[in-house]
Amino acid sequence: MRKIVSILQSPLCFMVNMLLAYVAYMICRLAFLAENWKLFSDHMTWGSFAEIMKGGLVFDTSAILYTNALYALMMLFPIHLKETKAWQKVAKWVFVTVNAIMMAANLIDCVYFQYTGRRTTVTVFSEFSNESNIGSVMGIEVLRHWYLVVLFVLLVWGLWRLYRSADGRNVRPYVPYYLCQTLCLAVFVPLCVAGMRGGFTTAVRPITISNANQYVDRPIEAGIVLNTPFSIIRTYGKKIFVTPDYIPVAELDAIYSPLHLPQSTETQCDGSDSTVFVPHPGKNIVILIVESFGREYIGAYNKWLEGGKYKGYTPFVDSLMQHSTTFLYSYCNGRKSIDAMPSILSGIPMFVEPFFLTPASMNDVSSIAGELKGKGYYSAFFHGAENSSMGFQAYARTSGFDDYFGRTEYNADKRFGGDNDYDGLWAIWDEPFLQFFAMKMSEFRQPFVSAVFTASSHHPYKVPEKYQNVFKEEGIVIHKCIRYTDNALRLFFEKARKQSWYDNTLFVITSDHTNLSDHEYYQTDLGGFCSPIIFFDPKGDMKPGVRNAIAQQIDIMPTVLGYLGYDRPYIAFGKNLLATPDEQTWAVNYLGGIYQYVEGDYLLQFDGNKTKALYRFRTDLLLKDNVAEKEPDVVKRMERRLKAIIQSYMTRMNENELISK
Repeated sequence: MRKIVSILQSPLCFMVNMLLAYVAYMICRLAFLAENWKLFSDHMTWGSFAEIMKGGLVFDTSAILYTNALYALMMLFPIHLKETKAWQKVAKWVFVTVNAIMMAANLIDCVYFQYTGRRTTVTVFSEFSNESNIGSVMGIEVLRHWYLVVLFVLLVWGLWRLYRSADGRNVRPYVPYYLCQTLCLAVFVPLCVAGMRGGFTTAVRPITISNANQYVDRPIEAGIVLNTPFSIIRTYGKKIFVTPDYIPVAELDAIYSPLHLPQSTETQCDGSDSTVFVPHPGKNIVILIVESFGREYIGAYNKWLEGGKYKGYTPFVDSLMQHSTTFLYSYCNGRKSIDAMPSILSGIPMFVEPFFLTPASMNDVSSIAGELKGKGYYSAFFHGAENSSMGFQAYARTSGFDDYFGRTEYNADKRFGGDNDYDGLWAIWDEPFLQFFAMKMSEFRQPFVSAVFTASSHHPYKVPEKYQNVFKEEGIVIHKCIRYTDNALRLFFEKARKQSWYDNTLFVITSDHTNLSDHEYYQTDLGGFCSPIIFFDPKGDMKPGVRNAIAQQIDIMPTVLGYLGYDRPYIAFGKNLLATPDEQTWAVNYLGGIYQYVEGDYLLQFDGNKTKALYRFRTDLLLKDNVAEKEPDVVKRMERRLKAIIQSYMTRMNENELISK
């Protein structure tokens, strides 16, 4: 027996060390769950926890085998040289280094997940490739989440201390040794392939991110099942947009089409009555994309919260909404800043991955600016960060904006404070940059369309020094920033109101995505997409009021163009809210491998193959009662419509059909 054990030292040590990797991954998963407990606690039971941990082992196995392939070869290949001390020392360094990197990725996602609602994929490297401040951002997070750093150090120390190396002093290169080593490798290879693929049978395709949903009740819980190394590996070099064949091509456009055609007459819907629409050609368009400005923070949207006592943190926006067109149920189409520009300005939602980080970014694409260029509009996009930040400048140019104004242009304008107004991490503070925005528009020829993307209501959640005692800590850490940005918007409108172009302008206010939350309603799968959509016309040509309708960011482009009476065909995946009755409005978004489709009284969750859940979202506020089996007709109807949207989206992405030709 001792002789056999001696012969099998390397394979046995390999097994022990791989178990250490499993333990490390599981500890990272528990840390992930603890860090994001608020997002999961309401629905978590011991039964669901056990199922999630079971699924986690499947995905951990795949990630561990992929990332430790070199180590496995070093420990199992039948060569006597691997029994030497030098070889074993190198193998130890390979094992600990590789798994330390994987643990770091998992622990970083413990924090990043709360902003995105999903595990990080390979597109993260493109998303932040132009950011020069990533080191500073990570440094701040390291200090803020020091306990995760301590955990990382302990895990690496544990791997190093508990690692087992083979002692080949009594092993000689003879036939039994090579036979045993070859047999171990022969057994490991098929097990390794099966583990990487997620199963043994030929019917099992390699598991992907979406397979995590079979272990969870809510899409966001897939983040617990998955691990970050797996998510990055499985998205590397993969075709992002796969065209399904849900519906015969000849029937597709009859169910859904993003092609908007000019109408000779159109009915205007304002929630109370329907009248013949009167277009308003030549109006200026100003779009304010406000960083992290979710519906939760706006008191006027939440008069029912906290027993009617909730006031929110946006007194100015509350007052503006009294004179604006708003919607009870309004949503963003993505969870990251990079999702916002295509959704808001081009009517393109985020499905699977931000399309501008994929090869589809080479497609021809238009926008509100691109469409209105042919009508004599000048256009400009503003963002107070470095000009290459987030790829915003590239997208603005691609989609038809004439000019881009960033930190460079702000610093060059001697009327303002230059880098003295820089927040030290991301961008120019909102207040001075919005003043710059207002003043530059007064220099534009009319009509114009302009958009600004603010930045201050963002991690690390600071306000300018002069406001430290004005906007104090309250609630959660972002609330003081929301108050600061709301005040910056107030000052912007005070400035704009004095400009000659103000009365002839339609203002649109929305957020790029949501952010931190302290109310259960806004922590659900749908609540995490609750963004404001506000249309404000100083002249009142767009009737003010709150519509009992469903709105989304991809509706902004067709609504604005419809309001102007635009008379040319164009592509946008949303709808003209002014020409759509409340009961026919809808919204769509994508969360952790699940498509979410909102229509009428229902929210449908669909994984690309089958419906996972159906909720009566207007009354089941926390989405706890899945009625899919009780309402098969509703499921069938909504699923057919959603499939048409998905198929149309994928087809147009793959065939470069995002503009009307």
